[in-house]
Amino acid sequence: MKRLAEAPLIVSLMGLGAIAMIVPAVHALLVNDHETSRAFLYPCLLFFILFVMVALATTGMKIRRPGRSHLISIVACLAGLPLMLAVPFAEAVPDTRFFNAYVEMVSSLTTTGLTLFEPDRLPPSVHLWRALVGWMGGFFIWVIAVAILAPLNLGGFEVTSDSEIGQGAREADRQLDNAHRMRRYTVQLLPIYVGLTMVLWLALFMVGDPPLIAICHAMSTLSTSGISPLGALEGGAGGRGEAVIALFLLFALSRLTFLREDRPEGWESLWHDPELRLGLLITGAVAGLLFLRHWMVSFEEGLEVPLLDGLRALWGAIFTTLSFLTTTGFVSGDWEVARAWSGLGAPGVLLLGLAVFGGGVATTAGGVKLLRVHALYQHSMREMEKLVQPSSIGSSGRQGRRFRRQGAFAAWVFFMLFALSIAVVMMGFSLIGGLDFEEAMILTIASLSTTGPLTEVAGSAPVHLAGLSDAARSLLAAAMVVGRLEALALIAFLNPEFWR
Repeated sequence: MKRLAEAPLIVSLMGLGAIAMIVPAVHALLVNDHETSRAFLYPCLLFFILFVMVALATTGMKIRRPGRSHLISIVACLAGLPLMLAVPFAEAVPDTRFFNAYVEMVSSLTTTGLTLFEPDRLPPSVHLWRALVGWMGGFFIWVIAVAILAPLNLGGFEVTSDSEIGQGAREADRQLDNAHRMRRYTVQLLPIYVGLTMVLWLALFMVGDPPLIAICHAMSTLSTSGISPLGALEGGAGGRGEAVIALFLLFALSRLTFLREDRPEGWESLWHDPELRLGLLITGAVAGLLFLRHWMVSFEEGLEVPLLDGLRALWGAIFTTLSFLTTTGFVSGDWEVARAWSGLGAPGVLLLGLAVFGGGVATTAGGVKLLRVHALYQHSMREMEKLVQPSSIGSSGRQGRRFRRQGAFAAWVFFMLFALSIAVVMMGFSLIGGLDFEEAMILTIASLSTTGPLTEVAGSAPVHLAGLSDAARSLLAAAMVVGRLEALALIAFLNPEFWR
């Protein structure tokens, strides 16, 4: 067992993926779906035996640069591991191709939540498998963010670090090996992740969700994947379930909600956390703007809106804004109330912008990340002060000045890379997939920000993924991997200094 535990990261993840297939196999057996149960059980046994063989063959490998090796393993995991995870999916859904199953598993593992299939087409155990893969992908991102990307000054940590981007791992490797760091943070974060999921599952079950729907929504909330067996959140427990989910979405706004060592002043540090404050500010401001947008239209047309409908519409705006800001993508059922009495469609541009902003650093959320947005905001405020008082000295000390200068520069570089990625992927969808501008933009931002439900609600009509060509689906899978790992990490991966 010790030799199996010391296997390379990608091999260990292969073993965990094989063991996870037991869950949908047992669920299918309990609901008397024996064909689906066999579709998961047989690959589980096959891949677990293969994992043992490969683990025993690779235990003697000596890794000279753990940081580089683990970054390679992350890319291999997001792009290669779905090949294994797609096998039981393709067996359980026989009327589809393996390539479609692979794209579906890439979407789940990267917590994007895009789906090529109608909800009624998939068996309940397959829906559980999609949510479980997304849940595991969210935890994987949690761990690698603090264990691998943080020492390398990637993933948003470059904004607050004094070292060069992608060059901070040498000192960290001398202090603690990345494999040990991975194990330490896995032991530290796994009870929190599992505990929060179980609490949310029980809460959703108590407010009226069926057990399968509740566990899928719980796993999708903590992983910010937005995967639902219903295809949307409206068919769940309603406003009570949304209120419970909204509380747990706060964990995607700031890493201080679950990392104890990053809270020097205890829980009081949350109030001073720029990510959490900025996230709540954006949620309140955008939700108010969305509500006023509907209210003004109804007022101009002379429509009478009951107080209860107005409050429900306001809650729908708050929940939907928070959901898309954390790149989860759940849409409140009460948001339809506002659309009903105003006659307006979904504000797709605002939803796309929220998804681009993203959640907190070292969380399961995607996007640009709130810490980078805050760094650009601080830099712009300082520049405006210098326009009025050119000889003034900035406050907040050396760390604050570094955050406004080098941190803002790193944030701007990432923002430009993100914008360039949007342009390149949009061009690819237009040339390869034949999509128009609106569909290409929605699909691009949905994949790069890992907010798959944007394809359903951001446009005037849903983007039909089933009509995409194989080349367009390949580009979609690549864009989801780039969006999950971030382009800055891939560029650091290609840096010659990183390989020396």
